[in-house]
This record gives sequence, C-alpha cells and structure tokens, in this order.
Amino acid sequence: MCGRYVMARAVGDLVAEFDVDETLVESLEPSYNVAPTDPVPIVLDRRDRETKNLSRKLVTARWGLVPSWAKDAKGAARLINARRETVTEKPSFRKAAAQRRALVPADGYYEWQKEETGGKTAKIPTYLHAPSEDVLAFAALFENWPDPSLPPDDPHRWLRTCTIITAPASDALGHIHDRTPLMVPRDLWADWLNPEITSEGDVRSLIDAMPEPHLVPRVVGDLVNSVRNNGPELIEPA
Repeated sequence: MCGRYVMARAVGDLVAEFDVDETLVESLEPSYNVAPTDPVPIVLDRRDRETKNLSRKLVTARWGLVPSWAKDAKGAARLINARRETVTEKPSFRKAAAQRRALVPADGYYEWQKEETGGKTAKIPTYLHAPSEDVLAFAALFENWPDPSLPPDDPHRWLRTCTIITAPASDALGHIHDRTPLMVPRDLWADWLNPEITSEGDVRSLIDAMPEPHLVPRVVGDLVNSVRNNGPELIEPA
C-alpha cells in the first residue's frame, strides 16, 4: 500500500524533469506528508482534438479515485491504490487503465515496518527514496467525475481524481511492507502515458515490463504518523 508520500519539487522542476508541454499548475507547496484526498500533481499525455498533436500536461488531481459512473465521491478514500494484479479487470479501474494513465511525481514514500518487541507490535516509520534522490514516477490512473448535483455549465462540476498502482514488494523491501508503488522508469514514461495504447493485453504488457525498484530505506521519527505534521524534518533520520 502507498498511503503517504513526499513531493517537494517546484512546478518548474517537474516541467523540466517530465518534458511537460503545458502546465495547468501555477505553483506547488512542498509537501513532506502527502495524504489521501490531498490535491496532487500528475503528468498525463492527451491528444488535441483539433490539431491531433500529442501534448504532455502537468495538472492536479485529488488522490483517491472516483469512477466516472460513481453516484457520489464518498468512496474515493478507499480507492487511493489499485493492485497491479487486478487493475485491468476491476470495474473501478479497468476503464481508466485503458484510457487514462498518468504519472505521479514523488521524492519518496513512507511505510511502517512492523517489529515485535516484548510481546508488543511496534510500527517503525520508514522513508523510501531513490539512491540518487532522483524523482520517482508512480504509475497512476485518473478519472474525470461529473458531479450530478451541479448543472452542466458549473465550472466546479468536474472533479479529477487519481489512484496509485501498487505491486508486491521485492525481497529487498518486503521486510518493510509487502506492497510498494509501481514505479515507471524514465524509458517507459512515454509508453505508459501513450493514449493510443488501450487494449487490455497491451496495458498488461506495459505493467509487466516495469522492473523492480531499487530504493533506499531510512528510518524516520514518528512525526510522520500525524497528517498534521509537514516539513523537511519528517524525512530526517530518526
């Protein structure tokens, strides 16, 4: 599971890193404790209806997917993650997996490692990041949900939401948690975002092509346990 992560980069950094053509995000506040239902930056590729040109965009989405057919947005908090094993099959995700894939930029993410001490179970907060501190790109899906309670011309009618795909953790990380975000390497960004790839088989092949991540774990303090805390001190070694 991915339930909290860090995204502390500026808009300009993300535009350059992901070769973005158009940004609909003016500014970003650094967050060292991104939590479900927070607005988050995502990267997506869409084809212009008039020019037919492919354009890479940086936009925001609320973390927690609301399927387009949902009657309300209440279930979003339960759909912050989608499992790679079933993402192309489950009704909540399969349409987005075919047509609305995205990347979620991150500096790293948190997991809580369980340790037995004196007959009690302790949860040790651990921050995982790339060895070189490079940006991570989580495989994600997004949806555009029309709020049925608002009129068609209301500017707030459409809600964009997203979910992060998770995979079984490798042996190197499995002792920390049994799941990890599915990470897309740079050489597969264009394929993952390509809106022309829509068949279940092709999407499945893309997912299967993702290599195991190589991350560095760092035990951090318990400040991260509360979503009210947010600052660079959260990722400092305990």
